Amino acid sequence: MSDALLVSTRKGLFRVTRDGVGWAVSGVDFLGDNVSLTLTDRRDGTHYAALDHGHFGVKLHRSAGDGWEEIATPTYPPKPEGLEENDMWGRPLPWSTVRIWALEAGGASEPGVLWCGTIPGGLFRSNDHGASWDLVRSLWDHPGRKSWMGGGADLPGLHSICVDPRDPARVWIAVSTGGIWYTEDSGASWAQRGEGMRADHVPPELVHAPIAQDVHCLVQSPNAPEQFWVQHHNGIFVSSDEARNFRELTDVAPSVFGFPVVVHPRDPDTAWFVPGIKDEKRIPVGGRLVVTRTRDGGRSFQALGNGLPDRHAYDVVWRHALAIDTTGDRLAFGSTTGNLWVSEDQGDAWTCVSSTLPPIHAVRFAA
Repeated sequence: MSDALLVSTRKGLFRVTRDGVGWAVSGVDFLGDNVSLTLTDRRDGTHYAALDHGHFGVKLHRSAGDGWEEIATPTYPPKPEGLEENDMWGRPLPWSTVRIWALEAGGASEPGVLWCGTIPGGLFRSNDHGASWDLVRSLWDHPGRKSWMGGGADLPGLHSICVDPRDPARVWIAVSTGGIWYTEDSGASWAQRGEGMRADHVPPELVHAPIAQDVHCLVQSPNAPEQFWVQHHNGIFVSSDEARNFRELTDVAPSVFGFPVVVHPRDPDTAWFVPGIKDEKRIPVGGRLVVTRTRDGGRSFQALGNGLPDRHAYDVVWRHALAIDTTGDRLAFGSTTGNLWVSEDQGDAWTCVSSTLPPIHAVRFAA
């Protein structure tokens, strides 16, 4: 059970810890800097933090518990002379790291391996704890990449990475908007997955095309690795065959729109979401903030609001801002309005840790 959280915000990386009294902010690093994401590598306890300095670019830092050191940032190769690539708005697509949007550790059998997903859609791999990075050219050069459309961030972004606990050479990634991709050879080759999903914001001929799906978050069940959950732009989907085929869950109140999803570490049929109103509003339905939970694989859902605001709530919870610890009992989430909540009982009740943090990008248990 973890007694510490790392909270990535627009103005620093906050450490939140639990003592005999409760949860409280206990420290901050990179105060004033935009921290977009963190990773705690459970293989060795190392922490990683991605910073977005805007004009000065993206930076990556590492800590083994004795302070932070800057390490290599995933860097794109020079764009070939004469090559023209445009985004969905017709603007030139950069060959540069706009944002680090996903960080994931490799398998237990490959110490030092890290995966990094970025905007504008590049996947990087490190074999030396982030001291150096290589662009996975087999994915970047794949003809299908040119059909990725992006979403709210405009540029395509790779935001979800799932490393199979049975075999670290098997990796699933999710792209916004570009669907789910799978490799079984550590990234040497890639195949599209995600049949059965539906996109309602694309031309009719692309509604069921796997490459047109705007997957907001993809997670793999640790205890049943064949099962995947997806929070999609216009729905919730679940797969029981390694993301080949998905089943849409439609009867979910108050909404099937949202960004994050987490799954119980031992029960693959228990998952949590934070719903909202999609597209131009992106606020809780009716101003009431709830977390939805299923315990039966999506056949039924509960809306959990005990301790959460039930009126005039305007919190957006991003895809990396909902977290679950290794016991499956403690959950935490943070919002764009700087609110941070923790639950000790699988979401039945929530406690507000702080309502005065900067806008929160990501929340992770630190152990």
